[in-house]
Amino acid sequence: MRTVFLLFDSLNRLALSPYGGQHVPTPNFDRLAQSSVAFDRHYVGSMPCMPARRDMQTGRLSFLHRSWGPLEPFDNAFPELLYQQGVYSHLITDHNHYFEDGGATYHNRYDSFEFIRGQEGDPWKAMVQPHWERLREKYHPSQFSSGRQDLKARNIINREYIREEKDFPSVQCFARGLEFLDTNRHADNWFLQIETFDPHEPFTAPERFYNVINTDWTGPVFDWPRYGRVDELPEECEELRANYYRLIALCDSLLGDVLDYFDQHDLWKDTALVLSTDHGFLLGEHDFWAKNRMNMYEEVAHIPLFIHHPQYAHFAGQRRQALTQTPDLAATFLDIYGAKRPAEMQGHSLLPVVAQDRALREGILFGYFGGAVNVTDGRYTYHRYPENLSEQEIFQYTLMPTHITARFSTEELADTTLAAPFTFTKGVPLLKVPVIDTSPMYNNYGPGSLLEKETRLYDLAEDPGQLTPLHDLVVEQQLSELMGDLMAKNDAPPEAFERMGLAPQDVSSEV
Repeated sequence: MRTVFLLFDSLNRLALSPYGGQHVPTPNFDRLAQSSVAFDRHYVGSMPCMPARRDMQTGRLSFLHRSWGPLEPFDNAFPELLYQQGVYSHLITDHNHYFEDGGATYHNRYDSFEFIRGQEGDPWKAMVQPHWERLREKYHPSQFSSGRQDLKARNIINREYIREEKDFPSVQCFARGLEFLDTNRHADNWFLQIETFDPHEPFTAPERFYNVINTDWTGPVFDWPRYGRVDELPEECEELRANYYRLIALCDSLLGDVLDYFDQHDLWKDTALVLSTDHGFLLGEHDFWAKNRMNMYEEVAHIPLFIHHPQYAHFAGQRRQALTQTPDLAATFLDIYGAKRPAEMQGHSLLPVVAQDRALREGILFGYFGGAVNVTDGRYTYHRYPENLSEQEIFQYTLMPTHITARFSTEELADTTLAAPFTFTKGVPLLKVPVIDTSPMYNNYGPGSLLEKETRLYDLAEDPGQLTPLHDLVVEQQLSELMGDLMAKNDAPPEAFERMGLAPQDVSSEV
């Protein structure tokens, strides 16, 4: 058996025509939908990028215990479990976060990997004295920076070296993926992950995709929205959205290359193909850009998933309504190869759902570390915040004390204690690190970054756009009980229940 897993970043489900997208044609996503089973109620788990990937690799949620960070020593990583099953795994990615302090243990779980340089703020090219005055003229003022280690400054330098379509990191990722297939398509028992940062911001696409959607914009490059409320001029908003959709067109084209290869070499008969993303992205809906700062609306939390498996090829073109989420991918990949799912893994294999649409769970839990705990039963979404984010008691549980691009500070670690093992740590106690407002993550991916902090209930059947919060005490109580049950099954720490105002359940305690 062989598997190709295509992973995009920030791929908005509603931008794709199989999910109703109409802003830009996506014919290859339509082709994929006709050749696979599409999942209509697939959700995120932990957010954003690397927390989502930890869920994908380990098959369990992590946001109640840990923010952005590496795989832990006790984590089960599906590529290592596939190795034990005799399956070769290879990762091709341009996702820079794998190679930072907060992601450095993910990519080396695969047998081999390739890293394509140049996306976003990847510290790639060394230009000690850039021509900042010339470069300043090229970019919108909100997108320009000359700070030595600023992401936007690094991106400006990187883009000086990305001139032709073949230079774009995502294009290189898919080209390397096709090279892997050329080399290995006659072999058996391999897993290939082709992963690109696109369509993550900045929304930079090759020149030919600018004709896909036209605007009247005549200003400097403007393709990097802020994380926060929309306050740009209408024509600026139009240009930002247009650049996102141009990237969607690029992603569609890259997908088309893989589908053409499957057609040309008849890989459909013996190779599984899975496509998904880590999360969505707001393009002005709810008066916000991006993610992380606001409530976890459907545009962010409800994501696409397509699965083709040769054994179930006769179900191609069908849709599934089962509630699924990112931790299910690990269990699914193990099931494809007949590998046993570890006891700590809580995700479900989706192969039985491909064969027959059936419920796997009553509801799903999702969220950011330190923010709301969110739950959906498919009909309603419930977003429950602590009464006071700035005064909540919250801890990081880890043996790998690093943030995205920094180690935990000595100030953070000063009051660290030791927590007893959780059910998923294989008997290993953890550092219990208090979250303080001077932590590097606090105002970026933590409680201090949130602009919306109100508990809300939405009825997706009556209000799919989540425009009007619902006030229904009966439904809220039902979802609160569901939330508490799912948190207990995840072995959430005691303070997680306290900060949500939920009754404590059987969880780990400090030693």
